[in-house]
Amino acid sequence: MKARPTIRDVAHAAGVSLGTASRALNRSGRVSEDAVAKVSKAARQLGYEPDAIAQSMRTRSTGVIGVLVSDFANPLYARILTSIETELQRAGYTLLLASTHNDSKREKALIDLFRRRRIDGLVLGPCESESPEFIERLSAELPLVALDRDFSPASTGIQVDHYHGALQATRHLLNLGHQRIALMTPGRELRPGRERIAGFTDAYRERGLQPDPKLIRAEKSAMEFAFSEALALLSGPLAPTAFVCLGTRILAGVLQSLRHSGRSVPEDASVISVGDADLAQLFNPAITALAWDLEAMGRVIVQLMLKRLDSKATPEPERIVITTQLILRDSCAPHTGVTRAARTSQA
Repeated sequence: MKARPTIRDVAHAAGVSLGTASRALNRSGRVSEDAVAKVSKAARQLGYEPDAIAQSMRTRSTGVIGVLVSDFANPLYARILTSIETELQRAGYTLLLASTHNDSKREKALIDLFRRRRIDGLVLGPCESESPEFIERLSAELPLVALDRDFSPASTGIQVDHYHGALQATRHLLNLGHQRIALMTPGRELRPGRERIAGFTDAYRERGLQPDPKLIRAEKSAMEFAFSEALALLSGPLAPTAFVCLGTRILAGVLQSLRHSGRSVPEDASVISVGDADLAQLFNPAITALAWDLEAMGRVIVQLMLKRLDSKATPEPERIVITTQLILRDSCAPHTGVTRAARTSQA
């Protein structure tokens, strides 16, 4: 078996000293561009690959950033993660990704695992149990950026303005005459769900109204059973005439339940998606959606992380808020007060 080429082999092939070869490969210290070119060419020709473990011990850096989210199969997270990976790669870092499945015990175990792997920094998404104090303690131990979860003024992170998004979406439906609006969102304990409920409720209060609490379906899980939840609402005597729902499996479940019950969008029920996933754009009719710039979130997260990785700087805590916008499509219509049963009998 052929021996793996070493940095000594690279130095010999390039005609430079071992120290010059090391500085050229690591781009550290004083080294001429000519030497860098010679060493790089020799390394390519020999197929030299630096020893990652030895390199990390020398530089005290693994070049790895850990990212924990509840479910990286979620289309909304997928676009953020793609952006994060692209920006980290440009900065010379590798992404290490895992899903917590919204389980705080799993989150803690994964954080411990990541730290044993000596990650350089951590991006931490929402989980079932969130504590700003926990984020603050962890931030004191390693560079950390919170992703759309609760954190204290002493920590750094990025959040989506879910409150005003839900407020805007609910106002739109109320303006169309809908009063029985169902809100379907994961987790009252999680910041995104808690903020959506607050915005939803405040839109009613502005008009001196109160939403039916039975129409607020906020479950701890990722709501894989959104279909049965929505179908149960539609089967009741006072069915909702509109839905505001997270644009992932929840949106799919709501649309399936409407079709299963013989209802159509927007004639029988108006629908707004929280998050502009592919399903919202491709469904016929296209779904009105609350959107925010997912790619920009990824870029900002990496910018915040790089500031914290800079050993020469002492960055101040930062809180970045991403605003939402309501994209009007064809899934919302004025509430006429005519029920599906009445239309059927008239036909």
